[in-house]
Amino acid sequence: MEDYKGVLVYAESAGTRLSSTTCELLECGRKLAADLGHTLSCVLPPEASEALAAEATARGAQQVLIPAVPPQAGSSVDAHLAVAVAAVAACQPTVVLIGHTALGRELGPRLAFRLNVAAATDCVGVLVDPATKSLVMTKPVYGGNALAEFTAAAAPQVATIRPKAVSAAEPVAGRMSKTVSLKIDVPAARLKLLERVQQEVVGVKLEDATVVVSGGRGTAGPAPFAGVLKDLADALHGAVGASRPPCDNGWAPESMHIGLTGKIVAPDLYIAVAISGASQHMAGCSGSRTIVAVNKDAEANIFREARYGVVGRFEDVLPAFTAKIRQLLSD
Repeated sequence: MEDYKGVLVYAESAGTRLSSTTCELLECGRKLAADLGHTLSCVLPPEASEALAAEATARGAQQVLIPAVPPQAGSSVDAHLAVAVAAVAACQPTVVLIGHTALGRELGPRLAFRLNVAAATDCVGVLVDPATKSLVMTKPVYGGNALAEFTAAAAPQVATIRPKAVSAAEPVAGRMSKTVSLKIDVPAARLKLLERVQQEVVGVKLEDATVVVSGGRGTAGPAPFAGVLKDLADALHGAVGASRPPCDNGWAPESMHIGLTGKIVAPDLYIAVAISGASQHMAGCSGSRTIVAVNKDAEANIFREARYGVVGRFEDVLPAFTAKIRQLLSD
């Protein structure tokens, strides 16, 4: 690994700004670079703009790589892969951080394969071993029932980081960075995007909500998601989520799914309503600061995970709870 030096973050955009996951990665990368005594670099996605470069700099990137991608290349995974490979060749980093997002789940393993190195995916923690200066990557295993630590023998060490596993820091004005232009030769896309459907989010975005009210199989239908769950979420200025069964049964849209195969959330307050507490669901919300469970089954596993619990029918508990919250907020 002697020939490799530096930490590289692969950025994703959300409109005209960096995605929230990228902001988290930059803070994670900044700390790793400081521990290693290396430079933090950030490579922007194919749809890069000057605004993204400025934001990456304000969030700690000391070097920003801007790809020059032909317009016809689009933003396919192949285009992102070409950018990532070129960025690694340009700055020879010892660590590459990618968000464990819809894009990152594909990009991370593909990049590692191209570089003939290993990749640790869905990491919830990364740190530098002070003795060996190698990256120690922590990730859930056995359906989220245990955590395992991994290290890589070859550089670059590629890791995809679970959203919300790291807290993003506020940008700092006045930071400076070096800008590098990357000329990318993007191969012909093997997949053709036929249609892009963008779902409008009304209210607070689930991944960014500080309060999440989530319903499970015990809700027994779609009505609670538009009724008592939404009423409570609205009172707390939060968002509504769901476990796997409601989404499978069509009671809630897939965009609400929280769990190992769904979205990862880490709000200040997570209210689990009629959710049993299966490990696959807890893998999506275990980073929550406080978990409150409402379930009529006193033996439900969710009570082992929750800080506070209410044994009772949610149809009785939630309306009373919502009314009390609104009363307190109005006083």
